[in-house]
Amino acid sequence: MNILITGGASGLGESITKTLAQDSNNSIFFTYSKSEENAKKIELEFDNTSCIKCDFSDPDEVIILLPKIKELDIDVLINNAYAGSFIDTYFHKKKIEDFESDFRNNTLPTIQITQSAISHFRRKKRGKIITILTSALTNTPPLGTSSYVANKAYLQSLVKSWASENIKFNITSNSVSPSFMQTSLTADVDERIIEQMESNHPLKKLLTVEEVSETVSYLTKASQHINGVDILLNSGENIA
Repeated sequence: MNILITGGASGLGESITKTLAQDSNNSIFFTYSKSEENAKKIELEFDNTSCIKCDFSDPDEVIILLPKIKELDIDVLINNAYAGSFIDTYFHKKKIEDFESDFRNNTLPTIQITQSAISHFRRKKRGKIITILTSALTNTPPLGTSSYVANKAYLQSLVKSWASENIKFNITSNSVSPSFMQTSLTADVDERIIEQMESNHPLKKLLTVEEVSETVSYLTKASQHINGVDILLNSGENIA
């Protein structure tokens, strides 16, 4: 399979890239923004990977990426990239222009890329879209995450629309909603808070990026009958 992963050079994205690259039948294309050094290391480690510079905050770079979706003849799109912070500030303290920039730098590029992918998949009469969301859409959102969760909620709705509008073209759209993980996105979270989360966790340990990557890998190979599904990885806490 030809697979495109957005934000595939660091954090969860890096783990997804490496997990899928272990299958020699896969050709992995992944975007990066600031993690060029790590992107090159991944290319050296796995012969079936290729990195693409794409900064979501630069509209021109997003536009350049769009025609490559057809050129690379992708079979699977994994929407993973997120530029910004997980925990920022309280909703009432956040500036309106910051909400606007968060949406412009994250949700709009994902929409553009997915539109191009769907157009390509419709011509092929097959394709898979996998979108990384968050368990905060089901659980109580952590304080200070209003913008992050709002952007994920917007994508959550789109995931369902993509699923219903495109299944007759053999195109599926599913999502994965992980609970808190220790990645570069959550690096600013205080260690004492992390210790408290581990202590209160039913398994006494936090979710790992490897566990999420295994779930994503499953969806790349899953039956087309699995469509419009969100896989919630939160140990059964606050089940929807």
